[in-house]
Amino acid sequence: MADFKLPVRDMQFVLFDLFDFEGHCKSFPALSETSADVVSAIIEELAKFCENVLAPLRAVGDQEGCQLNGHEVKTPTGFREAYQQFVAAGWPSMCNDPEYGGQGLPESLGSLMNESVGTANWAWGMYPGLSHGAMRTIALHGTDEQRQTYLTKLVEGVWTGTMCLTEAHCGTDLGMLKTKAEPQADGSYTITGTKIFISAGEHDLAENIVHIVLARLPDAPEGTKGISLFIVPKFLPDGTRNNVFCGSLEHKMGIHGNATCVLNFDGAKGFLIGQPNRGLHAMFTFMNRARLGTAVQGLCHAEFGYQKSLAYAKDRLQGRALSGPKNPSGPADPIISHPDVRRMLLTQKALTEGGRMLAYFVAMQLDIEDHSTDEEVKKEAGDLLALLTPIAKAFMTETGFECANLAMQCFGGHGYIREWGVEQNVRDARIAMLYEGTTGVQALDLLGRKVLMTQGETLRRFTKIIHKFCKANAENAEFKNIIDTLAQHNKEWGDLTMNIGLKAMENAEEVGGAAVDYLMYSGYVTLAYFWAFAAIKAREIISAGTAEASFYEAKIKTAEFYFARLLPRTRTHVAAIHSGVNNLLALDVEQF
Repeated sequence: MADFKLPVRDMQFVLFDLFDFEGHCKSFPALSETSADVVSAIIEELAKFCENVLAPLRAVGDQEGCQLNGHEVKTPTGFREAYQQFVAAGWPSMCNDPEYGGQGLPESLGSLMNESVGTANWAWGMYPGLSHGAMRTIALHGTDEQRQTYLTKLVEGVWTGTMCLTEAHCGTDLGMLKTKAEPQADGSYTITGTKIFISAGEHDLAENIVHIVLARLPDAPEGTKGISLFIVPKFLPDGTRNNVFCGSLEHKMGIHGNATCVLNFDGAKGFLIGQPNRGLHAMFTFMNRARLGTAVQGLCHAEFGYQKSLAYAKDRLQGRALSGPKNPSGPADPIISHPDVRRMLLTQKALTEGGRMLAYFVAMQLDIEDHSTDEEVKKEAGDLLALLTPIAKAFMTETGFECANLAMQCFGGHGYIREWGVEQNVRDARIAMLYEGTTGVQALDLLGRKVLMTQGETLRRFTKIIHKFCKANAENAEFKNIIDTLAQHNKEWGDLTMNIGLKAMENAEEVGGAAVDYLMYSGYVTLAYFWAFAAIKAREIISAGTAEASFYEAKIKTAEFYFARLLPRTRTHVAAIHSGVNNLLALDVEQF
């Protein structure tokens, strides 16, 4: 059966055919040298590293896990050597500021790199992946001295970073955190407390680990207004071992190759980032982009599962097609002949490739927000990010897990055993719906903060794009049904929003009751737009003449499948939203 391969052709389709990535980069002076040839070369090198180095370590990491010896963590066999290759090739510096040793390539290519690395080996990819938030936080909120001390090493990759937010008594409700920061005469702070669930919190891959830590000053106000942010390195700049130690490793369902740690800060030396009591503001610098990274995790597990189950379905012989033998010389037909297996494969294909379109579109908004000098253009990109970040994070992780499960189902009983790697994919995928804010948290953020609190302004940014697209293609006879259906859903999206808003004026609980269904509805309509866009673009390319007509025809047929089989799921979400919140609150607590 085929080994993992980077989905290079689909990446190229989304980047170049759909989104004119070269033109996108040329519109910003700082990115103007990022040509199609440069991007293709990057993808080619990524493919070599991911396929030949990282993918073979996927099962190794799962089976060996990480080992805690005293306070030090040993990563699985081959992980350290792979990281050394990663650093030597310059991958950590790719999308960072040249002033600090970076290569200055667009942020969107960093998302593509994360997808590539993560699909090959998500547990390994978390080690360099967690550094991104630390780098961005220090770059935007740190002092010049902090940037020179920490950012240069993080960009080079010889140091890695973490985010230390969660404590045992507070998960999402960070206003309850208890970690203390005591000011010292030399301008530093003494950090005392315990953080849990810290991914890549201790390991042997890099020389140093830079922890970004939320803590409270002695005179801090209560709640979220009293949180400050600190740099707490494992080793201080002078080489002294700091008083931050791994107390234990979490025993987890999946991602065994990544060290998820309990970290004890026993009077550790820390350095304030930004303003006192403004840590939550600075934290969202990396949290929002970390959520987009988690959205990509959903894509990674969907892609891996699809590749595995597609190869298996082509090889596995079982039963005969009801319409007659498809493999008459063999004892049975390949299971891909059976409609229900086709259903599972096409669902994976449509959600995976549609998710890639969404992920790349969102990543390109990051480039615009970072590099545009037009304030209105920057605002539009920011509004689109505000709307699409919770949709991408929650919808893509939910559907990524669905795809991982469908892949396992395609294997039947063979999927439940370790040999094929698909049961690991299911276990590894499950965490994505939990960290960086659960699906319910993302849904409340989307509906409450991003849509209703802006009186629908952020939503209209995107629905206007869909409206213009539908209007421009209204006379397209081949895709009339798709365009009409998309236009109807786009209008309904606004109507649903208004309906929930009116109900919430009488009962605020209506927002919580509708939120997850609203988010999933939003996800399905968002992917419908991208699939309609892809189908029309594919037809244009075929009509212009191409040697890859079959590839582009597959895009059209997958779009038709999406509209016929997956978009109708919105009907259930609409019915649930209209039912209101009362059915959720009808039971007394004692009746559960």
